[in-house]
Amino acid sequence: MMQRGLIILALLLPGVVMADAPIAIAIHGGAGTIERGQMTEEREQAIRDALERAVREGHGILVEGGSSMDAVTAAVQVLEDAPEFNAGRGAVLTNTGTVEMDASIMDGATLDAGAVAGVRGIRSPIHAARKVMHKSPHVMLVRDGAEEFARDHGLEFKDDDWFITDFRLQQLRDIQARESDEGQASTQLSEDWFSTVGAVAVDADGNLAAATSTGGMSNKRWGRVGDSPIIGAGTYADNRSCAVSATGHGEFFIRHVVAYDICARMSHAGLSLAESANTVVNQVLVEAGGDGGVIAVDAQGNVAMPFNTAGMYRAAIRTDGSVEISIYRDDD
Repeated sequence: MMQRGLIILALLLPGVVMADAPIAIAIHGGAGTIERGQMTEEREQAIRDALERAVREGHGILVEGGSSMDAVTAAVQVLEDAPEFNAGRGAVLTNTGTVEMDASIMDGATLDAGAVAGVRGIRSPIHAARKVMHKSPHVMLVRDGAEEFARDHGLEFKDDDWFITDFRLQQLRDIQARESDEGQASTQLSEDWFSTVGAVAVDADGNLAAATSTGGMSNKRWGRVGDSPIIGAGTYADNRSCAVSATGHGEFFIRHVVAYDICARMSHAGLSLAESANTVVNQVLVEAGGDGGVIAVDAQGNVAMPFNTAGMYRAAIRTDGSVEISIYRDDD
């Protein structure tokens, strides 16, 4: 009788999930105008391989009984080290040819969160964000202060050349050449706006976590920061609803508090994960003129990965162990 009472109590308490819950993980590497024929077969295969490495790295931690926080951190770090994505090594370049990175992470069990913005030289910004969460009284640190904090806590730094790839250099040159031809700042929305990496997961204890990392917008000026390091906009996790990591035109995700909105619709309107994520991405954002997508998971291991662009780099390992590695809309 005592055991039955404990089970009933656990089911009634918000945010409490019994152990041995289904495990699942989803990751993304950015959304945008990603159509067949735009990239070489070699680049496409490199992207798919990196997505698979990342999702399997995170899933392996979950299988071994590790936490969702460890899983999303590990998955995002794989993507930060992969030069095919706009995060860490391979991040896009600012107007002056430098790399400035943002990242955030959130624990759905406690609502603790950490973020860094505009940082330079930190090999893994997602590790810096997690250090901020665990080792400081703050949620977000920026620029020089965040870098000083990372050094004080022993995080690895790399020279500028380690981050910069030929692909990103050419991308910046093309954008700036277009600006010169048009005589004004380019407003063309293309993949360089939407590249971000992220991960969401639920572990065997039913705890959710979300993490997001990015180099931001190619050719950005004035210390611009998008939604990725902003809790509630680009990242959110709450055991009572879901975990979300976003990728898209960040200004719209900030204005509409996209990640939190998806979780709130589940909590307050009783929508399912799929219904909530789809409503926000394909109705709220579309009506506002915002492009992008999200990955999301709930405490039951349901996964949603809606996007309103031509494609989104994405991967998932679901509760039944099935693996999805996708780029284009018709991959599904």
